[in-house]
Order: sequence, then structure tokens, then C-alpha cells
Amino acid sequence: MSKLRTASAALAGLLLSTAFAYAAGPEVVAGPSKEPQCFVPWTDQTKFFKYPAKKGPYRIALANGFIGNTWRIQMIKTAKAYAEQPEVKAELKEFKVVSTGEDIAAQIASVNNFIDSGYDAVIIDAQNPTAFKSVIKRANKAGVILVAFDNTVDSDEAINVNVDQRGLGEYWGKWLVKNIPNGGTILEVRGVAGTSVDTDRHEGIQSELKASGKKFDSVEVVGKWDDGTAQKVAADAIAVHKHFDGMTAQGGSTGMVRAFIDANHAFVPAAAETENGYRKLCAAHAADGLKCASGGTGPAQVAVAIKTALTALHGEVVPQSIKLPLAHVEDPDFKDGENFYSKQTDNFFVGNSFPTCGINFTAQEIMGQSEK
Repeated sequence: MSKLRTASAALAGLLLSTAFAYAAGPEVVAGPSKEPQCFVPWTDQTKFFKYPAKKGPYRIALANGFIGNTWRIQMIKTAKAYAEQPEVKAELKEFKVVSTGEDIAAQIASVNNFIDSGYDAVIIDAQNPTAFKSVIKRANKAGVILVAFDNTVDSDEAINVNVDQRGLGEYWGKWLVKNIPNGGTILEVRGVAGTSVDTDRHEGIQSELKASGKKFDSVEVVGKWDDGTAQKVAADAIAVHKHFDGMTAQGGSTGMVRAFIDANHAFVPAAAETENGYRKLCAAHAADGLKCASGGTGPAQVAVAIKTALTALHGEVVPQSIKLPLAHVEDPDFKDGENFYSKQTDNFFVGNSFPTCGINFTAQEIMGQSEK
């Protein structure tokens, strides 16, 4: 009887310690990470995580929010293309994608559903950076790895994968200051309201305009990172304000420039994202006075997020916050076949690769995927 009680107590202790291990989330350990050239810590103060190793194959879900623009559609296609690569596919029992729109509660519910359904990892492009704290705690208690990318989460208890979004805004702002020496009025086409990317990029742009000491005014419109929406709101702004000295777009860059062309507005310096259509227009109209800077973040961020989740599931060390490099090109360095593609669709983000992570996609590889 005593032996039975002892065995029962030992078993209970083991189960309890396992539960506490999950409840505590990942173990914080010393770096460096696995594949340090890919998994670069955000700062020298970034923590490193080590999750308990799990045996595959794994069930991984992508819980996307907003879907109504080219970047998000290409992101989902990129995720599917990455999941179909033989070495990745061999690790996956299931890969599922859901998009819940701009409804934050619906996105939270979808993540909770994946946790309750026993998925091993959930990848999120968060609609709101502060809304997922309770979800992160649930994921850690359940032993589910949560990786946020692009629009990340304000928490150091989940993994974040991103480029320096504020730094991208600062790059655009500095370029505009340099190319509009006397100051002036800037059309700023913003993204999806309430997201961390929109806020960070906007703050980066405005910080550089203000720091210049020159007289800059901004007219802000909401383009939702979408060409059609950006073209309409840019056209409305031109109709009301008549004249701009510069333009910048977080996305929907092609639509923004087309609005200026349709309005017969003189070309002004443009600092915007990496859409193929935008770069085609920059190259085609360079001789007409369209001077451009194109910088941004390829949708292949999602592939890095999936790779991060798989690495963590193997029990390898990864940073809590991973910093990815920016890609950019400026006038007069737009070259067909190198950094834009005249024979490809406008609705494609160029630079959709992260070579340091072994991730590189052709346009054909991505566009051949379903956006469902």
C-alpha cells in the first residue's frame, strides 16, 4: 500500500512538473541561436527561448487577419509554397490557413480554437499588437508555440519575427527630406489602422520629416496597403489639395502613382514599398521626372516564421525577437529582370526572399498557389 502511494505520488509529481513546465512557457537560455545567420536577435538584450522538443510530423496553423490586399494574398501563397517544399512538407502532418478579416475578436477566437484543437504551433499576423496577451498565456500553458510576424505582438512571452518597420518609415522619410530640399506638402498613404506596422512606419516617416528642420506638412489618407483603395484615396486627396511636393505609401504604391498620372499632376519624389507595378512605373517614367525609392518587407516573412516554429519544435534555441533585413532600391538603379519584372503582374512584391534563411521564391512559385 505504501509502495502504491509512493508510486502515485511520483506520477502526480511528474504530471504536475510537466504542467508547470508548460505553464511557464519556454525556458529562457543563453544564446546563440540555431542558424544565427537567419535567427538574428533584435538587440543584444533579446532573450533566447528553448521549448521542449516534440516529435513530428507537426500540425501548424496560420491565423491571418486582414486579407484585402496584394501583400496579404501573396503572403498566404508564400506560406503554402513553403509548406509544399519537400523538406518542409515532410515535417508537417497538417498545415491550415484561416483569414478572419479586421475583426480582432474573430482572430483571437481562431487562435484559441487551434490551441484547443491540439496544434503544435500557430503563426499569426496580428490585427492588434496588445490584444493577444491572454492567448499567449493559454498557448504557453498548452505547450503550443506561438510565432507572430509582420504585425507582431507586444509581449516577450511569444516569438516575434519582423523587419524594422519604424526603420523602414525612417528610410522613406530621410529619402524624401533629401530629395525635397525646400520642404513642402507630402501625401502619406497609410496602411490598415490599428496595426503595429502602420503605426511604426508612420512614426518613422514623421520623425524624419520633423527632424529635418524644414517645413513639411502631411496629408494622411488610409490606403489599407491595397492598390485600388490607395488609388482612390490618393485621387480624392489630389482633387481637394491640388498640389503635392512628395508622396509616400506603405503599400498600394502602384495605385498611388497611377492617381498622380490620372490627375495629370506633375511627378514628385515617391518613397514607397516594393510592388512590381510601382517599380515598373518608376523605371518607365524616370525620364519624365518620376524619382523613386522602393523599400520594404517581402511576404516571405511568413516562411521565416514557419521555419522558426519548426526549429523551436525541434527543441533548438531561437531568439524571442528575430530581426530580418530590409531590401531597397532607388532611382536610377531600377533594372528590369533584376529588381523588377516587366513581364510579370503588377500585383507582386519583389524581393520575396531571405537568403540568410535559405528562403527564396520565384514569382511563378508563388503565383501558382491558391489564395484560399
